[in-house]
Amino acid sequence: MAVKKNKKNNYQFLTRKFPKRMQKKLVMLFMAVILAFVVLIAKITYINASKGSKFTKIVLDQQTYDSRVIPYKRGDIVDRNGTKIATSERVYNVILDVYVMTSKEEYINPTKKVLSDCFGINEGDVDQIISDNPDSRYQILAENVTYEKAQEFKAIEEDTENYPNVKGIWLEDDYKRSYPYATLASDVIGFSTVDNIGALGIESAYNDVLNGLNGREYGYFSDNASLERTVKDAKNGNTVVSTIDVTLQSIVEQCIKEFNEEHTGEEREDELGSKNTAVMIMNPNTGEILAEASYPNFDLNKPRDLSAIYSTEDWNAKTEDEQLDAMNELWRNFCVSDAFEPGSTIKPFTVATGLDTGAIKGDETYVCGGYLHVGDWDIRCHLTSGHGTETIADAVANSCNVALMEIAESIGVEDFIRYQHIFGFGEYTGIDLPGEASTAGLLFTKDNMGDTDLATSSFGQSFNVTMTQVITAFSSLVNGGNYYEPHIVKQIQDENGKVIETKNPVLLRKTISEQTSEQVKTYLKAVMDYGTGKTAEVEGYNIGAKTGTAEKLPRNNGKYVLSFIGCAPLDNPEVVVYVVIDEPNTAAQDDSSLVLGLAKKIMSQAFPYLNITTVEGYDPASAQETEDSSDVTNSDEETGDYSDYEYTDYDASYTDTYSNWDGAYIDDTYTPDFTDWTSGYYTE
Repeated sequence: MAVKKNKKNNYQFLTRKFPKRMQKKLVMLFMAVILAFVVLIAKITYINASKGSKFTKIVLDQQTYDSRVIPYKRGDIVDRNGTKIATSERVYNVILDVYVMTSKEEYINPTKKVLSDCFGINEGDVDQIISDNPDSRYQILAENVTYEKAQEFKAIEEDTENYPNVKGIWLEDDYKRSYPYATLASDVIGFSTVDNIGALGIESAYNDVLNGLNGREYGYFSDNASLERTVKDAKNGNTVVSTIDVTLQSIVEQCIKEFNEEHTGEEREDELGSKNTAVMIMNPNTGEILAEASYPNFDLNKPRDLSAIYSTEDWNAKTEDEQLDAMNELWRNFCVSDAFEPGSTIKPFTVATGLDTGAIKGDETYVCGGYLHVGDWDIRCHLTSGHGTETIADAVANSCNVALMEIAESIGVEDFIRYQHIFGFGEYTGIDLPGEASTAGLLFTKDNMGDTDLATSSFGQSFNVTMTQVITAFSSLVNGGNYYEPHIVKQIQDENGKVIETKNPVLLRKTISEQTSEQVKTYLKAVMDYGTGKTAEVEGYNIGAKTGTAEKLPRNNGKYVLSFIGCAPLDNPEVVVYVVIDEPNTAAQDDSSLVLGLAKKIMSQAFPYLNITTVEGYDPASAQETEDSSDVTNSDEETGDYSDYEYTDYDASYTDTYSNWDGAYIDDTYTPDFTDWTSGYYTE
């Protein structure tokens, strides 16, 4: 008989572990937990309904404080006397908390009315924001609100009796860059964008110095559930003290403006008084730039507004790329970024090279018959009838091309090229401004300079320079041969005025001997006594100078660059003035009286202001008022507290190692045109 086996229960372990009594207890526990959750949910629902806004505010406040940035103030730029020329003004952004504003119906209309009345925000725009972003906690309605408007709103916010239902508006701190003098020194100062990124000038070159670090405000709940705040203050940017003198800069720019207003539309209708008019004033004993200006300039507060140059119709007719090109052209710093042929202002350098190398002794005489045959060419002097027999002083004073070509021949190619670089031509000056032009490719080398190249280079044609190069080199020519690095900033201070860094003058090298310098200055004196610069003489001051008139490429197009560079007092120069007029808007652009008149006008105002040493026996108080620059006829052609400096740590074998890091201007297509220099009238 078969025996029936019981089926194995695979789940017996459950019954062993969870007897019926235990199962009942587990069911009761589960029901208790469910009940507790039901009670908790009911409590949360009650709190949210009765006190939800209060707790939401606490939480949101905490979140706001956790994310609130305290902006830094970008540092000021001041002139050498502490006058602010760029600063950051506190402004405010109007923020709307849409969720709070719409949490109650009675909040909406009063809040919109305050936004309209106080900040000029259109109520329809607010309605649109509410519709598009009903739950937004952060909407920027207005930026750059003034302190006065902020105070007006603060009074409303505190007046809970008259404005009990104005909710959801708050002001966020910010800063706006401001330029009190608008157009003054625009090329030098530059401007910054809304992101505190410097564009052009000092704003760009010293961007990291001017910028600071944002702070932050944090919030958290303490043990007693109260909101606590912790603030990490912003670190404001440092102050940059420039070498510019605001008063001197104003004198220069006013003179430039008057010159261009006088000649606007004169020869070329609807065009300014010149393509560009630029002036630099430097302390030759430090390399400090006291004034630097070019025309046309622009309003730093509205750098993209070119209405002073273009009519609305002409501007709108331009494509977007053409408008951008026009702005970039306006923003270029002519003194630093533009290269041009210097003309006869280079002649003192040629003479100095001859003296310093021993190629000439200074007692030579030359006979000018109106031209000199060089290679296969007859290269003419500007006085085609010839100057006759001349000393070196006469040659510089009368700007004789023939004499200078003969001096260059005595020097030779190798020494001529070598001294061009010693004077800094073809080299970066190291000025602390962006966009310095690269001119290395705009000079001949000893390998490609021929006899004709040497001849034309001797009087400032066939190679290009910048104004910064010329004024720095000329300063060494008259100060005993000391080549100081040009600079536009003299000091860095913190926001409290404590000096962090001082930019002491840097002597880079010796260019010529003191003996050569003294001899060259006698030739510069001859220019003012009886030469091409005579009509720019300013009563009471001993001035040495050189003029220049360079015909632009292509030749015979009637376009010229006029130049004047001079120093005072000649025996111990305290200041160098360099004036350049590019394509004056006149019938005859080679009229040297234009640059002589402008230079005289500037010097007659600048020298008394700078307290430049006068000639012995001169009494400025009793002197007659300086004659108007319009009386100048065509020719043949800080309050100064300058301390004494001693330098012994310069490198006499200095070689330039700068590279064109910023992509500055260089004309790779430049080729000199000799043909027109060998026939017809040639300017000095």
